[in-house]
Formats: sequence, C-alpha cells, structure tokens
Amino acid sequence: MATAAVRPDNVPADRIIHFDIFAPPGIEDDYFAAWQTLQAPDVPALAWTTANGGHWIATRGDLIREMWGDAENFSNEALAVTPGLGEVMEFIPLQQDPPEHKPFRNAVMRGFANAHIVALTPLVRDVTQQLIADLKEQEGCEFMQSFAEIVPIHVFLTLIDVPTEDRAKLRPLGAQLTRPDGSMTVEQLRDAADEYLRPYVEARLANPGEDLFSRILSVPIEGRPWTFEEAQRMCRNLLFGGLDTVVAMFGNIAAHLARFPEDQQALRDNPDFIPQAADELMRRYPTVSVTRNLLADVEADGVTMRKGDLIYLPSVLHNLDPESFDNPEVVDFERKLPPIRHTTMGNGPHRCVGAGLARMEAIIFLEEWLSAVPEFRLDPDKPAKMRGGNVGAFTELHLLWS
Repeated sequence: MATAAVRPDNVPADRIIHFDIFAPPGIEDDYFAAWQTLQAPDVPALAWTTANGGHWIATRGDLIREMWGDAENFSNEALAVTPGLGEVMEFIPLQQDPPEHKPFRNAVMRGFANAHIVALTPLVRDVTQQLIADLKEQEGCEFMQSFAEIVPIHVFLTLIDVPTEDRAKLRPLGAQLTRPDGSMTVEQLRDAADEYLRPYVEARLANPGEDLFSRILSVPIEGRPWTFEEAQRMCRNLLFGGLDTVVAMFGNIAAHLARFPEDQQALRDNPDFIPQAADELMRRYPTVSVTRNLLADVEADGVTMRKGDLIYLPSVLHNLDPESFDNPEVVDFERKLPPIRHTTMGNGPHRCVGAGLARMEAIIFLEEWLSAVPEFRLDPDKPAKMRGGNVGAFTELHLLWS
C-alpha cells in the first residue's frame, strides 16, 4: 500500500515523515501505541507522509476535531487514501457534501430512529446470550471469530432482513474496505457488494417491508422517490458500515477488560456503571480514521494545504491527546463524557448514523458477558494480533477463563 510520493512544493521539508497508515511500525502488537508515536514533540501538528501516494496527517486533537467537522473546507468525496476507492464506491450519504448530503442523511437517520434501536434490544440480547452460553463451558476462546465477528454482523443482517448465514461471505468484504490486503481491486470489491445487494435493493424499492433499507427508501428525497442507483449506493454504504466497526469495538473492549481484572470486577459489583463504562471504553479505544479532500486552500499550523490535497484524520489522536482530555490513556468509568464529546463515532455532519446502535450493542455485550463469564484474561501463550487501516482491529484475541 505504501507507494512513495514526491513532495509537492507547498509542503515544507520539516513537515515530511514516512508513516504508512496501513502498516505503521508496531501496529501488530499495539494499534494505539503505533499511532501515538505521532504525538512525539518532534512531529508537527500537520505532517505530510510520503506513503500511499502522499497525504497530510493531522496529529493533534484540536485540529483533528475541527477538520472532521468542517464540511465547508473538507470534503468526504475522496473517502480514503486508497487510490480510486472514493471514485468507485460513491457511497450515499457518506461521500456527499452539503447541501446534497442533507436529504439523504435525513432519510438514513429516520431509518436509525431511536424507537427502532430500542425495538432491536431483545434480539441483540438474545443473540448475545445464546452465543455466550455456547462459549462459557469452553473456558476460553479466540474472541474475534467466536464472538466479535458474529453478534454485531448477525444483528445488522437481521436489521436489513437478509439471511444471517451470509455473514461468512460478507464479513471479508468489510475487512477489505478498511484494511485492504491487495487481494481484490476496489472495482471487484464494489461489484461483489452490488451483486449481493441487487435483488434486495430491487425488492425493497418495489415492495417495501419493515427492514432498515425499506424504512430509509420509503422517505422521499426532496419530494421524489429514490432512483435505483441512489438506493444501490446507499445500501452499499450501510452494508460496508455494518460489517466492521462494531466488530473492532468489541475486540478493544474485551481486550481492555482482560488486561484489567479490577475493571471487570468494578462492573460486576456495580452493573449500573455499565452504560457510562461503555462510553468511556469507546472513547479510550477509537480505531476509525477518515480521509478528507480539501475544497479550498486552507492555512493551518503555519502551512498552506492546497485544494485537492488529502488529509487523514485519526480519531485515536484526538481521543488520546492530553490537550483534549485529562489523563486520556486512563479508563475512568466516572469520566461521564457524552459520546459526542469524543471522536470515536466522528464529528459534524458525517457523524456515524449507527452510533446509537453501536452503543446499545456495547452495553448489552458488557452486561451479558460479565454476568455469565467468570474473570477472564489474555492467553499468555497466544499473543493478540492487530492490523491497521481506516478501521484498526484485532485479528486474533485469545481469552481464557476458569
């Protein structure tokens, strides 16, 4: 992925680093520590990496937060530093900018209305309980494949009313989007998703049901119905969004609790803390990063970024910036920050539409896992492994319990 680039003339020499966002040194062992190397005093607040064709990286929390929410100067159109990905995917509403973005996002938000999320709670709890019951007697598991990759994807596929047994063939597509390994071109990835989705998109447009896609597509766009192309782009967007981010979140929550048994015990003793604990764990372990392309020349931190430049905005460097949060690396269940205060789920007009669903799933996971599984720990003989990308995640997380 790390194609080197020649420095443009608007990039001062002292801004240049070589940092491959897909494979920074040490990422396999600790995603967060690998990114925190960019918080070193000698790394500028706006750096320009020669990797992946060359792009800016914001390394300080205030800049990341500001630029993430600035839709006037920073566009979502590019989607990623992966060459061609944005041009091929054309996600609705993720890659749209205001004002085009608003009616489509409003329709999607109505599909994710709180009443629908609350109605899903029994399903999420039932799936979670069943899976934990199967795992509990094993006295250990590889958590990512045995749990994290099952529950959230099962819930999402139920939400869009497609067969849950399709999880095995859909899950790799989500990983290819956020952590590409070169085995598929971006065109092949899009086409694989579209081929799967086409019959469902056609059916939802012709005969809407009660599923998420139907709810969204029943909302007119400025008084007119959705076109098939628009519907396909929206469903493509939500499919990819539902296949990876919550999986990564579950892994980080489980890994933290396995490393800190005192936090496990605190939540077992005080289960009423679990909702605020979920918020704090989501703040502490953010793994989503976004790419923006500049709509105009922008001056920041003493340099001029030019229209068309790409900038990478890692949520980890906002959430773990001591200038943005007190003792950011410490998990404090009494911190009580509202989720919109941190950047795990984004900021501004493109904040994650599924944030409420993700939070509900995290809360239920904590409630059910801690009530059923005894004290658990990392398997010392099978080290955890991670991969970087637009969504960093564990690829292996072996847990043990007695």
